[in-house]
Amino acid sequence: MLAFSNVTKQYGGQILFVDASFQINPGERIGLVGPNGAGKSTVFRLILGDEDADDGVIERPKKLAIGCFRQDAGDARGRSILEETVAGAGEVAQLGEELHALTARLEAAGDDLDQVVERFGEVQARYQDLGGYELEARAQEILAGLGFPPERTGDDVGTLSGGWKMRVALARILLARPEILLLDEPTNYLDLESIIWLEGFLRNYPGTVVMTCHDRDIMNRVVGKIIEIDGGAIRTYGGNYDFYEKARVEEAARREAEYARQQAMLAKESRFIERFKTHVAKAAQVQSRLKKLEKIEKIAEPRRIVERTFEFRAPTRSGDDVIKLDGLRKAYGERVVHDNLSLIIRRGERWAVMGENGAGKSTLLKMMAGALAPDAGAATIGASVSLGYYAQHTMDGLTADRSILEELEAHAPTANQGTLRNLAGAFGFQDDDVFKPVRILSGGEKARLALAKLMYDAPNLMVLDEPSNHLDIVTKRALTTALRDYTGTLVFVSHDRMFLRALATRVLELGPTGPRVYGGSYDEYVASTGREAPGMRA
Repeated sequence: MLAFSNVTKQYGGQILFVDASFQINPGERIGLVGPNGAGKSTVFRLILGDEDADDGVIERPKKLAIGCFRQDAGDARGRSILEETVAGAGEVAQLGEELHALTARLEAAGDDLDQVVERFGEVQARYQDLGGYELEARAQEILAGLGFPPERTGDDVGTLSGGWKMRVALARILLARPEILLLDEPTNYLDLESIIWLEGFLRNYPGTVVMTCHDRDIMNRVVGKIIEIDGGAIRTYGGNYDFYEKARVEEAARREAEYARQQAMLAKESRFIERFKTHVAKAAQVQSRLKKLEKIEKIAEPRRIVERTFEFRAPTRSGDDVIKLDGLRKAYGERVVHDNLSLIIRRGERWAVMGENGAGKSTLLKMMAGALAPDAGAATIGASVSLGYYAQHTMDGLTADRSILEELEAHAPTANQGTLRNLAGAFGFQDDDVFKPVRILSGGEKARLALAKLMYDAPNLMVLDEPSNHLDIVTKRALTTALRDYTGTLVFVSHDRMFLRALATRVLELGPTGPRVYGGSYDEYVASTGREAPGMRA
């Protein structure tokens, strides 16, 4: 279907990849992976034809329908959510508009009636062949899967927040059903229910899927091939993300062993040459070994896999009762979000708060953290509790004109620079990265910086609202490991199943029938309810 043959691409002095070759076959589901800046977005642009390779050949059929979802919702407005979604369906959407116009012309046709009737028949036949009469129903189904209730699909798309506009943009691409579907981080703005729906949609998708994604479960359950970009090379692995990680470690160990063997051999030969280069009797052997060394193709020192590690300072011990919720009530207008909610969270527990959109997860965390006052009842913090609160708006508190290091210095003025540089390094800001201004940081980098500040404080209670949002799989795994070793109390909301699976020891499910408590891990919650998220049918 599509092939890269010895493709080279660079921007200025930055070489993304050299002599890269891989193939995308019909029906494949491919995960595109690599560190930030490795060239994943560039591969998408090359596939689309938006950019040309510096060298090599990209082979693609002349008539190949490609759809691409990017992290840019645009500023759509003036159409309903449903109309905006249907408008993205390509030819069938255009035919639908023409049919509508032809219907109006039929009513007012004069001498051109025969031509209008003929064109109407042609358009109608093609529209039917492309499934046009099922188009709105399919659009409604996709929108429902992505979290839009039916009564909302008539709303103007311009009234939506950026995250919900991203969902509409994703719905447009999915409805269009291109032969190749390119998805750049499609789960970033989705809740758990929508992620699980998307997972099923992609597994059953009739075309080819190429995606970058920070959700490990989707990468394991959907993709059957991994294309990795790293260090100027592109490698292909047959299997899901878990298989890729294992194969990559094994391949790295093999390359290390080959490099070590060659280095030992070169060192041995060099010692012989150095020792006997002035011995006449050994001159022939010395020359022979020199020629041998000249002909040997040197193995480059392998790039080593460096696992990022975060280590939270040991927090002080809190009292046994960490948070007490007593008759908590919160309403927005006539919509009651929480009513008479009572709960005690005890030291060392790890609570995952789950619920569908609008169930009040973030509202509850805000009240726990003291960032929002309840309408009635109380959320009381226990004795000797030091609170750390992280939410998406926490990143808004970063100062744009400061560098990363200056932001950390302002937060911890008594810490020495070595400590803060080590802290920054633990969160992926190496060497001169610490001098980057906050204003140019990506969402993931801002999240890491905000988490670094929280880590330095070493609170014994952490209330975290989607802490893994915008983090790549490697950083997410490092954060998960650090939180697993954290000795304080944890209350969190997350749509990442790996995160939930690794950390939760209690689950609080918020729903229309009231809160329900499950005393066990996320896996035990799934086994008990028969579903991975509150909004999914058992």
